[in-house]
Amino acid sequence: PGGFALFDVLDEAKVRKVDDLYKYFESPEQAQKIVSLRKFVKFEDATEAVAAAASIIEGKVGKSLKKALKKCEDTLGVADAKLGASIKEKLSINCVYDSSINELLRGIRNQAESFLETGDQMKSMQLGLAHGLSRYKLKFSPDKVDTMIVQAIGLLDDLDKELNTYAMRLKEWYGWHFPEMMKIVPDNIMYAKTVQKMGFRTSCKSTDFSDVLTEELEQEVKDAAEISMGTEVSKEDLDNILMLCEQVVELGEYRAQLFTYLKNRMHAIAPNLTVMVGELVGARLIAHAGSLLNLAKHPASTVQILGAEKALFRALKTKHETPKYGLIYHASLVGQAQPKHKGKISRILAAKCALSVRVDALSDTDQVTIGLEARAKVEERMRQLEGRPDLNGAKQPGGSRPKPMDVYTPPAVPAASYNPAGDSAMPVSGKKEKADKKKDKGDKTEKKKKRDKDDEEAPKAKKAKKDKK
Repeated sequence: PGGFALFDVLDEAKVRKVDDLYKYFESPEQAQKIVSLRKFVKFEDATEAVAAAASIIEGKVGKSLKKALKKCEDTLGVADAKLGASIKEKLSINCVYDSSINELLRGIRNQAESFLETGDQMKSMQLGLAHGLSRYKLKFSPDKVDTMIVQAIGLLDDLDKELNTYAMRLKEWYGWHFPEMMKIVPDNIMYAKTVQKMGFRTSCKSTDFSDVLTEELEQEVKDAAEISMGTEVSKEDLDNILMLCEQVVELGEYRAQLFTYLKNRMHAIAPNLTVMVGELVGARLIAHAGSLLNLAKHPASTVQILGAEKALFRALKTKHETPKYGLIYHASLVGQAQPKHKGKISRILAAKCALSVRVDALSDTDQVTIGLEARAKVEERMRQLEGRPDLNGAKQPGGSRPKPMDVYTPPAVPAASYNPAGDSAMPVSGKKEKADKKKDKGDKTEKKKKRDKDDEEAPKAKKAKKDKK
């Protein structure tokens, strides 16, 4: 019974009374005095109903709605302004959107069974349409549930943090009793299992660690226990340490189980992306984008720096160089590249990852299709940049060193010898010599006259000063 229903308003004056409009829809008889059913266009199946409902939610005019509004020339009341704009643009029908229309539609929905005469089928139809629409909006697919990957990788990161915190606390705590074992057994899970088996340091020599440690490590631990500088601990202290060991071992086992689950989900949902960057990096890319489909919508340039947004915007703000890679830096292919080639390899890898993600998100198969070929091309490009021979043994031309450019060599010119004759002064002409002597003589005469004048004035000034006193 689902479909589009078109109603005629019989009494516009009552419709304008928004506060009292609900009273006219308390019974079917009252409702039929306000509106009457003009046309009802049924949906052919549930798929068409879901598509029509999704189109209305997105504010689009679908095929079913076009068919229902065919030959409609009156003003149309709609519950969504965006949908009304689309109807007016495509069908040239004037639309009205206000509070009175919302109240009117609420009243019609309340008495829908009396207008359409569907009986008890209305509720089942509404429930089925709601479930179908929810699946459509969530893009639900039992084979491609990328939400599980997002949650699993988030939990895996949290487990790693907690496991490291617990293991650090365990090493510091038991280190008071046996500090030397911290350097001998660096692995967290192996350390916790060793402490569980050994207990007190004094029982180390008689304990068998063959199922936990290698023979060399076992002998080192036993030798260190005999000469350890650690302090003694009580039985109660050791019991609490052993309880912490149990927590570390259980977390480690659950972490391994969760990684296996994540690995299987990644191979089922994004096989090509997994081949390119691995399970962990691929899962982090999907989690950062929000979903596999969202990641497929990103261009290769965005995939390359996904996870480095903070550094990107800081570089744009300060006008510095933008980052060359984000989460993709942890991929094995980027790690294998030389430091000077990491930027180029990450750009090539991001381009191939963008293609692989689109194949994974939009194809129906769960098998690897383009992943192996794309990875081989990235590896070939890496060999070419590093100048290594390819798989067939031929050396890549792009990796060979460029020939040195021809350097211009000027012709040899004999060095100029020292000429002592250049040190001699130029002879001065006779006229110039006489003029210089005359000038020097005039200067001496003028200085002598000035000195004599000063000598004559000095006694007079002295006498005038004495008379004044």
